[in-house]
Amino acid sequence: MSATPAPLPAPLTDAQAGLLTQLTDGLDGAGLWWLSGYAAGLARGQARPGGPAAATASPAAPPAASSTLTVLYGSQTGNARRLAEKLAAQAESAGIAVRLLRADAYPTRELKDERQLYIVISTQGEGDPPDDALGLVEFIRGRRAPKLPALKFAVLGLGDSSYPQFCEIGRVLDERLAELGATRLFARGDADLDIDTVATPWLQQAVEEARALAAPGAPAHSATVTPLRPHPVAPAHDRDRPFHAELLAGHALSASSGLRSPQGRDVRHFEISLEGSGLRYEPGDALGLWPENPPLLVDEVLATLALDGEAPVSLSGEERPLREWLSTRRELTRLSRPFLAAHVERGGEASLGALLEPERREELAQLFDRLQVVDLLQRHPTRWDAGSLVAALRPMTPRLYSIASSQKQVGDEVHLTVAHVEYAFEERTRWGTASSFLSRAAEGDRLPVYIEPNERFRLPADASRDIIMVGPGTGVAPFRAFVQERAEVGASGRNWLFFGNPHFRTDFLYQLEWQRAIRDGHLHRIDLAFSRDQAHKVYVQQRIREQGRALYDWLENGAHFYVCGAIGMGKDVHAALLDVVAEHGGRSREDAEAYLAHLQQQGRYARDTY
Repeated sequence: MSATPAPLPAPLTDAQAGLLTQLTDGLDGAGLWWLSGYAAGLARGQARPGGPAAATASPAAPPAASSTLTVLYGSQTGNARRLAEKLAAQAESAGIAVRLLRADAYPTRELKDERQLYIVISTQGEGDPPDDALGLVEFIRGRRAPKLPALKFAVLGLGDSSYPQFCEIGRVLDERLAELGATRLFARGDADLDIDTVATPWLQQAVEEARALAAPGAPAHSATVTPLRPHPVAPAHDRDRPFHAELLAGHALSASSGLRSPQGRDVRHFEISLEGSGLRYEPGDALGLWPENPPLLVDEVLATLALDGEAPVSLSGEERPLREWLSTRRELTRLSRPFLAAHVERGGEASLGALLEPERREELAQLFDRLQVVDLLQRHPTRWDAGSLVAALRPMTPRLYSIASSQKQVGDEVHLTVAHVEYAFEERTRWGTASSFLSRAAEGDRLPVYIEPNERFRLPADASRDIIMVGPGTGVAPFRAFVQERAEVGASGRNWLFFGNPHFRTDFLYQLEWQRAIRDGHLHRIDLAFSRDQAHKVYVQQRIREQGRALYDWLENGAHFYVCGAIGMGKDVHAALLDVVAEHGGRSREDAEAYLAHLQQQGRYARDTY
């Protein structure tokens, strides 16, 4: 049941207030921002002296008045969304009219009428846009993009410098908007995983520039935007204030164990209590976890550099023992470009420094893929003092795991499906940070967690719609939640799962649950691809092609299509889906692409890839 809204101020009648409550009920932050901006646009553009505001405007109307700032975001893990919301709130507090939109909710036909535009966008994988920005990026890069001589803009890109195409999408949009004639207000920001270092000054400059633009032509009477309802109360626990949740249980899902390669198949199931947190989640959301580095790895770094773990280190007003910095505040299992550059500067190794050249980025990516921080320190030794080490290492970031449960079924619990990373490297053990943290935890231990919403990856609002789920390996996690949720609400739509892994006997995750779901009528079809159980490898994309006729029929009858897992797998599945649509829909390749793009725009084709 939704909370009773606060009394709405005059001049709304009771009937109007009731309609407004129905309209706003269930809207997320982006939706409320859009609606408030739309209402402000009506007030500015439609009000006439001596008469009421005209009611002829529509949500598709282009933004009126150059004083309206549009903030667009494309986000894969929630960071770009958080920053865009922060920017919009700061601008609104400065008296600037703002509308905030997720990239896939933005009507691209309005771009030609924009006057002030800020874009906050992440890059994932090898220079790919986040899924919610695919359409926007394609439009701006394409031939249909309009000339924009009146537009003033700025771009904040988010990325990971360990990938070759660091902040590539931000760079592409920034350069393309300028090419279309728009005026860049100030330099693009390229934020690494220590996001705030770049994002904080960028946001400050963005608000200052928007205020300066609004000041010269500010009307004598600017519309006051009255919130349609109070801003949602911030949850007691979030990324910056995690809830310390009790680990209830954990057990192996796969039969594999022991030292494995980084791509090993030791998969585990964890159940965590949210009792007392007030945290709520929907199927498709992720659980954020703040991990700690393995104690043995911290010891190895300290021993390699001959540093005292109890030595106090001060940074940005915080003083902690070096061991604590390395355990909970700094990344040790992920190398970064800034740390490598600092290491080269201290040691002067030309061979390493050469890898930082742009033409060597593929080799650099391979180095980052193979080596952790301690491996670099051991292979290419040089002296580090405690303070310089902490300053150069990348700040610890939370890990996101697709939630593998429906809260309607499990109550105040959240379940995870986690691949445990532990492997031998040059006769030494290496670990994944978060998976080893979870695996070291005993029942009853407390884990710092929060909920990361993912509005892009939601079940159909119409429970009679069919769904098709493609989730090999741990990518199956959200689909366990989907099936549980659909069972709890009595959804009449059919559920079809494609699952793959190397071996049937050891890697069929949640096998008994899927069999029970089929028996009980909660899972209607399942297609399996165990790649190494036969001489030739078989993957989920092959099963998709084999079942193309039926799959296409489901799509034509309104089914929603979901993919979760590695980015490379997502691309292979997309290629297979294109083949299915082209073959069974009698379409050209170009028309098949348009068909899938239309599904994405409708919210019927969603991907959660990493």
